[in-house]
Amino acid sequence: MKLLRYGPKGAEKPGLLDNDGRIRDLSNQVTDIDGSVLAPERLAALGKLDAKTLPLVEGSPRLGAPVAGIGKIIAIGLNYSDHAKESGMELPKEPVMFTKAVTAINGPNDPVIMPKGATKTDWEVELALVIGRKAQYVEEDHALDCVAGYAVMNDVSERAFQLERGGQWVKGKSFDTSAPLGPWLVTKDEIGNPQKLNLWLEVNGVRRQSGNTGTMIFGVAHIVSYVSHFMTLLPGDVITTGTPPGVGLGFKPPVFLAAGDVMRLGVEGLGEQRQEVKAWKA
Repeated sequence: MKLLRYGPKGAEKPGLLDNDGRIRDLSNQVTDIDGSVLAPERLAALGKLDAKTLPLVEGSPRLGAPVAGIGKIIAIGLNYSDHAKESGMELPKEPVMFTKAVTAINGPNDPVIMPKGATKTDWEVELALVIGRKAQYVEEDHALDCVAGYAVMNDVSERAFQLERGGQWVKGKSFDTSAPLGPWLVTKDEIGNPQKLNLWLEVNGVRRQSGNTGTMIFGVAHIVSYVSHFMTLLPGDVITTGTPPGVGLGFKPPVFLAAGDVMRLGVEGLGEQRQEVKAWKA
């Protein structure tokens, strides 16, 4: 099942994508796609609906992030060995964790607006997972039981803020619009093995990133378990799991985004995103 949220920013409605790729309205079934809907029993009930009986949404409305009320975004850095190498950093012995502010969340096709003073804005296609049930000190063998589904994330980064301003990476990871999520949340029953997914990103039609989640240093189950030993994960929380090689920082010389650039990216089975890059304006 592919759950989504559509409509104007701040006034999105819940929906799902039917087997013909058309949006069906879920407003009569749920108030929104949030943590309360992501419990296994709630998802099972939605999965039994006959999509053809739900109201058809005409046209091509704007898509918002597929989950509302996200409590926190936890990101895993340097989780692909080739990406760590291109970044000039040692392979981590344990998952590298940082946060992205929830105010960074953006629709999958909304513009990415570079922050004020940006000089080194970069792209990162990632597999994101959404928590469906409370996870606290969960063992790895049971970690995927806590996952509601998966989505595409572009972990847009301002490298100058991240690497040259001291302190934590969160400085370069949290500007508004830097977390495009979606286009939909694909429930985990549709993704048999999250460690066998191709992911890619293009800038202005040029392929920059190509990878597969099978080359992660730390897999999805390990990540969920690991994070849950440092904080309680709640339904609707998002974990984004790292990016493969090909980021702008890794080129020699580095290549960064500029106003007018267009990013396209996707993860196998999870859909695609498209964002135009814009300059910050007061």
